[in-house]
Amino acid sequence: MKNLKISSLLDVYGEFLSEKQRVVTEHYYNDDLSLSEIAENEGITRQGVCDLIKRAETQLLIFEEKCGYFEKFSRLKELSSNFDDSKKTELFEIIENL
Repeated sequence: MKNLKISSLLDVYGEFLSEKQRVVTEHYYNDDLSLSEIAENEGITRQGVCDLIKRAETQLLIFEEKCGYFEKFSRLKELSSNFDDSKKTELFEIIENL
């Protein structure tokens, strides 16, 4: 089963990956292509596709660990959907820490 968090992290940090890593990972997570389909389209081996995706996943998780933008965005989204005055202080604290 594909990790939906990786797809979201790709949206946030995808531009920091190499072009090849980003394209292959987008095909896998966003376009739902198989490793074999991506390999054929990109002219590389299936193992090469797998290696690119694994390195991209690792980098995306490191970016999130260091920056935390996805987590902050998710929390803001959650707070804004349930916004009321009692959560105002928490919302402003998250915004200040961006």
